[in-house]
Parts: sequence; C-alpha cells; structure tokens
Amino acid sequence: MVDFALIFPGQGAQYIGMGKDLYQNFPAAKVIFEKANHILGFDITKFCFEGPKGELTRSDVCQPAILTASIAALRALESVSPFLGQLVPKAVLGLSLGEYTALVTAGSISFEDAVSLVRKRGQFMEEASRQNPGTMASVIGFPLEDTKKVCLETGAEIANLNSPGQIVISGTKEKIEAASNLAKERGARKVIPLDVSGAFHSGLMEPAAQRLKAEIDKIEIKPPKVRVVTNVNAGYESSPDEIRKNLVMQVKSPVLWEGSIRFLAGQGLPLRRDVAAGAGIKRYIEVGPGKVLAGLLRRIDPALECLNVETSSDVSAVKEVLSQG
Repeated sequence: MVDFALIFPGQGAQYIGMGKDLYQNFPAAKVIFEKANHILGFDITKFCFEGPKGELTRSDVCQPAILTASIAALRALESVSPFLGQLVPKAVLGLSLGEYTALVTAGSISFEDAVSLVRKRGQFMEEASRQNPGTMASVIGFPLEDTKKVCLETGAEIANLNSPGQIVISGTKEKIEAASNLAKERGARKVIPLDVSGAFHSGLMEPAAQRLKAEIDKIEIKPPKVRVVTNVNAGYESSPDEIRKNLVMQVKSPVLWEGSIRFLAGQGLPLRRDVAAGAGIKRYIEVGPGKVLAGLLRRIDPALECLNVETSSDVSAVKEVLSQG
C-alpha cells in the first residue's frame, strides 16, 4: 500500500451545495451533518446545501460548515468497505481552519468540541476585524526574501506561504496598499487584493487569539493517533499542550503550507530540532469541499499525486485507487 496523507481545506473552499451528495448517499455522512446541527443549535446543513451565499461566507458559519462537510466526506470514505475503514494515513494536515479537521481525524479533538470551537473562532476573528480593520493581498511571482523586505519597510505581515510564487500578506488597508505598490515596483508579477473581511494571520488578530485561548483551554485535547503537521511549525506535533499553543498562535501567525507539504514529501526539515523528519509521502487525498489544495500541491511539486473526496463518485474513485495500492 502506498503511503498517503490526508489534507483538509480552509476557509474560502465553501460553496453552496457542498456535502449534499454525500449526505444523500452515505448514512455516515448524514450522521455528521445532523450531529453538527444539534451541537450548533441551528441548521448548518441548510446553509451548506442552500446558502444563501452571504450567510455561508460569514466566518462563524463558514468555518463550522467546512469542518462538518470535510468530516462527513471522511466518514463516507471510511464507510465504503471494512478495508478502507481500517486504512490509516501516514499523516494529516489542514490549511488554517483545516488544521482543526486534521486534529479531529487524528483523534486529538472530538468532532463535538471542534465544530463548536471553530464557530467561536469565526466569531472572534470577525470581531477582531471590526476592532482592528485590515485586509489581505496575494503577491504573485515575487521571491520570499524580497517580500519579507517589503513587509519590513511597510509594516505589512506575511500571512500564508502557500506555494512557490504565491505569498499572502496581511495588515491594515494602508500598509497592504503600500506593500502592494512597493512589490509591483520591485518586480512582482501581480498583486491581487483578496475579498476578505479582515487581516487574518497577522498581529491584528491578537484579540481573537486571546479569546480563542480561553475556549481552547476548556476542551480536552489528546495526543493524536496519527501524525499531525501544524501550520505554525511545518513539522509534526503530538503534545496536547503544544497543540493548544499552536492553535492560538495560528490565528495570528503565518500559515506554512508549502513548508508543511515539502516536509511531508521529504524535501525539507522541520523548524524544530526535536521534531522527527518527514516521511517522503508522494500521495495526498484532499478531503472536503473544493480542490484548492490540489492546485497548491501541483505548484509545489507536480510529481505529487492528489486525489479528492467531496462527492460520492469521488469516494468510489478513491476507493478504487487505494484498493490497487
């Protein structure tokens, strides 16, 4: 059997209708949606299947919706046969919000705690955005070191290192405008303003981080049963105490997605010396709505294989591939 890792999408992957096909065709997926409805106290399933778009894109709705749709897709995949149900990934990781899905998958956080927690996370992020207004932009075709210099000169911050040639910066509107103009002057191929409600993964999210810490301290976090790669360190983390710290830091720190994938693929070393080296994984399964992560993987390394699970036909296709080894 070829080693594989499960990867989970973050905010922005949502779309109206996500998870509906799985809900209709897999009882295990339906159970997850109904459980989320009960925990949240409102019909998250309706938002996923019917929208409206304006509501589904709100962070406090979007985040539990994506987590629910992703876990529902995972449970559908696990249910297709006893063989696949016992299949264990070599590692799990998720982009920002997706890290919570990864921790649920690894048995570190319960689904019940996670879906409630990410709803609060979304609320705290939106409230921090109103308290400290800001925005984000994607810098395309500009070296990391040059981007760091631009940020240092303008006060903008690096928010996401997604893939080669794609860096997201975050900060106040004035700082992002200044950084965008300076990057273009110095040769960036393009700078794209992002349609977001705040300066996520920057110091402006400090109020959200503090409130999130109080909520994270209330839940049980167990050592994961599967290796989890964290956004903050781009390496494995198994200590519940460190997982707590990382989830708080993650809201206001850069998401090291490219580094995380390169680490797992055996192309890089973890940032911490006490963390084991990567596993040389070449196959990835994106579980949940959209194919954003598959696109990032292709840009990181075209040799990496990525399968997707978001519909019943995807479940059948992945089952076939995994059954063949």
